[in-house]
Amino acid sequence: QVQLVESGGGLVQAGGSLSLSCAASGRAFSTYQLGWFRQAPGRGRELVAAITDGDSINYAGSVKGRFTISRDNAKNTVYLQMNSLKPEDTAVYYCAARRLSINIAPDRPETWEYWGQGTQVTVSS
Repeated sequence: QVQLVESGGGLVQAGGSLSLSCAASGRAFSTYQLGWFRQAPGRGRELVAAITDGDSINYAGSVKGRFTISRDNAKNTVYLQMNSLKPEDTAVYYCAARRLSINIAPDRPETWEYWGQGTQVTVSS
């Protein structure tokens, strides 16, 4: 079992930055893939970024070059640095985890095993 707790959401003006953190409890953190998803009102949950054991990273096209995902296995934490934020980035952001052995494209939310409670990010124009 893995418990995930996000922090760092809030309100920011367009062009600004926010940093999200997700602290995980449970064993064998390094054996999990980690991801950030988001869900805007009336829309499905979409992948923002995912990281495996550090060498493989995927970004949604809409955030590539603006967002950076990273992980610190010593702190059991995954981060999402968001720069040049746009109003369309407004959503609830969720941290997710799944075992490294799951070899399925990361953009399918149903393949992720553990989820945080979500944190709201609002970007004003």
